[in-house]
Amino acid sequence: MTHHSRLRATPETDHPATTPAVPTAVLLAAIALVALNLRPFITGIGPLARDIGAHTGLDLKGLSLLTLVPMLLMGVCAFAGPSLQTRIGARRAILGALALLVLGSSLRLFTATGWQLVGTAALLGLGVAVVQAVLPGVIKRQFPQHAGIVMGLYSAMLMVGGALGAQLAPLAAAAGGDWHLGLAWMAVPAALALALAGASLPRDTAVPPGQLAVMDYLRKPRVWLLMICFGLMNGGFSTVVAWLAPFYRETGWSAAASGGLFAIMSACQACSALLLPILARKHPDRRPWLWLTLAFQAAGYAALAFMPDVAPVAWVLLLGAGLGGCFSLSLVVALDHLPDPAQAGALSALMQGGGFLMASLPPWIVAGLRDATGGFAVGWALHLGCVAVVAMLYWRISPSSYATTLKMTGQPGITKLS
Repeated sequence: MTHHSRLRATPETDHPATTPAVPTAVLLAAIALVALNLRPFITGIGPLARDIGAHTGLDLKGLSLLTLVPMLLMGVCAFAGPSLQTRIGARRAILGALALLVLGSSLRLFTATGWQLVGTAALLGLGVAVVQAVLPGVIKRQFPQHAGIVMGLYSAMLMVGGALGAQLAPLAAAAGGDWHLGLAWMAVPAALALALAGASLPRDTAVPPGQLAVMDYLRKPRVWLLMICFGLMNGGFSTVVAWLAPFYRETGWSAAASGGLFAIMSACQACSALLLPILARKHPDRRPWLWLTLAFQAAGYAALAFMPDVAPVAWVLLLGAGLGGCFSLSLVVALDHLPDPAQAGALSALMQGGGFLMASLPPWIVAGLRDATGGFAVGWALHLGCVAVVAMLYWRISPSSYATTLKMTGQPGITKLS
């Protein structure tokens, strides 16, 4: 590996006298630990759903709110990402968001009703929304030559966090004899992430207010196309998070076994999210890789719909490879569209905003289909159809279209979308 190809952060220059140099490895560790905390509070619900429902009175649709509400907030609050970068800065926004994760998980130790639990889900979803809205821009600014690889690390750690949440939640609940402990333990890694991020995230750079005008982005059809693709893909993930473990518990699996199955899927997601951006790094056109991930998803959903008991581990491995790789490559494609880190980060935030708004609905829809049909097969088939739609839409997202679909005008430092 040559000197120029080594992964290293770009130092900040705005505060040379006050900003100490942070080793690249420490900054990467902070990014990884922050990402690790963005999914366990959601994925830990599924394996404990039966116990939570029994003690809080939440039915299937009520339990689906524990996924739907955070996803809605991830969507709505992502639209504030550009404003947060302009008004308070990415660093302060991330630190405040991590403090919300610590608080939200801690409060789950004391929840007594279903609506109190939904309230903590909202608090946690708000924190995650802020991190997801601003962290990709930080990554592109600090690692301009290796943004795809670092986004792969970020995405992979999201999936690892999901796996840990699904695996450790029932174990913590069993060890403590209380499902509350299965959710509240997540405050500990969130506190560690807050401490490391505070010590390593770079100082914020000034962003001219006109540079990140949200309406300029929302006037562009390409932004909406990216939102739809991201939303349909993550709608499948939110359904899997909410209902994969309960789906197999209905067939006689234990809470630990069903959580373990989800953990296996999440581990495969993590590997795919990390490896595919590395494999695709020398290929400006990411679509062949995206189509590969969609093929994996299609195979997984079809198997869950029509033969879930034949080889469940194989099916979730396929599904995990498809979901993880598609997620990370979608973020890379958004960052690829614009060379300026702040603008690319804003585009990523808005793509995630619209996408997570869409993704919040499928768990509730699938719960309704489950009540109407007596099983989850129709819900899995619904996501199989969504995969086909996304595959067709990605035909339009070629690298040659980036410059024309998000045409830039203006002078350096005050560039705006036109």
